[in-house]
This record gives sequence, C-alpha cells and structure tokens, in this order.
Amino acid sequence: MGMPDVVAFAGNQVHVCRYREATTLLRWLGPDLRGQTVLDVAGGDGYWAGRARRRGADAVSVDLARAKMERGAKLRHAPELVEGDALRMPLRDASVDKVLSICAIEHFDDGPAALGEMARVLKPGGELVMSADCLSRRERWPHLFAAHSTRYRVKRTYTHESLAGLLDEQGLEVLDHSYQFRGPLAERTYLSVSAKGGRVGFNAAAPLVPLIALGDARSPNTRGSIVLIRARKRSGTPA
Repeated sequence: MGMPDVVAFAGNQVHVCRYREATTLLRWLGPDLRGQTVLDVAGGDGYWAGRARRRGADAVSVDLARAKMERGAKLRHAPELVEGDALRMPLRDASVDKVLSICAIEHFDDGPAALGEMARVLKPGGELVMSADCLSRRERWPHLFAAHSTRYRVKRTYTHESLAGLLDEQGLEVLDHSYQFRGPLAERTYLSVSAKGGRVGFNAAAPLVPLIALGDARSPNTRGSIVLIRARKRSGTPA
C-alpha cells in the first residue's frame, strides 16, 4: 500500500461515521460489480469509487475539488476522476448502472436538483445508494446543530420519508433505508464531536464504532444522525 492509499485509508476508513455508512452502501451495491458502471457523486478523492472498482466495476467519481482528485489519481485502485458539478454532471442520460453518493446532498444548494441529475444518468432498473444528514433530534441541541451546519456548510437535512418523496418525483422507488446514530446519546455524541472536534474528533472516536453499532441494533430504525437510502429507477422512466 503506497502513501496515497495510506492517507486515503486514514481519511475514509478510520472515520467513525463514514466507514459505517460507506460499508452499508457498498453492501447494497453488491459484491460483484463486473460489467457495471458505478458513479460516485461528489466522490472527493474517489476512494469509495475505488472500492467499487475493486469489485469489478467501471467506476467513475465526479467532484469539483481538483486538489482531492489529484491525490485520488495516485490511488492504487483509482477510478476515473471527472471534474464536474453534481447539479450539471458531464455524463450522458441513462449511462450508469448504479449511483453512489455519501453524505453529499445536504451540502448542495439545490438537493432536489442533484437527485434529478442522479436519476437522469441512471439507467432504468438501475439503483441509487446514498446517505445524508438527518440529525432528527437537532431541536434538543440547537447550538450544536448550528455549529455543525456552519462547520460543514449543511444547507438542508433529510429523512427517509422526505427522500422517498423526492425520489418518487424522479421515478425512483425506495427499496430499503437505515439510520445510524439512532439513540439520543449516540446522536448527541455525533453532533458534539462534529461541532467541536471535526475530522480529528471523528477519527479519535473510531474505537466507539462497536458500541454505536450495538446501540443502533437495539434502537428503532426510524430516526438518527444519518439516513441511508437504497432506491431503484423504475423501468420505463424517461431520463
């Protein structure tokens, strides 16, 4: 493993929440992606698209952060890295089999428009797996939520119901959903770490992953800090 891969591993795999959500989303994509084109929207350095490539996919990552993509080009399993806006992606209609998007939509000026673009490039019958900030109990700790939103430029939060409605308008049907950091203590921990510790705090909290996962398994799958969605584009839906 070269130094670019080590740095990318630390920034993506060690991260206490990103690792958990990305692992679930990749599981939904499937273990064998040979013959399929997988697009990661706002994929940064392309690390997670590279995980799809390792499973055989023709993987593409779209992002506007050129510096991240320059680092990503040095990864051992680097995907195709395309500089482009998630609201105007430089891809043809119905050109990809699966779309991946990891906690990106909440940062977009127009989240519904971004979903429209994801639906446009997705083939009928293709699947979208994505995550987004939900922060369902944010009214309990408004100062933490405000700090989190300012630090990470969060424009809007989503629930599985709100995403299902937006996706339905684009011709996609939700197949599955999951929340992470479901309990009150877990959600407050997430907000506290994000508001005060940022990436350093999230990485330092990595040893808590087993406890958080255990707490999630014992809590209702109805709310939490992060919502994950798996959806399929209906056959016959125009691009």
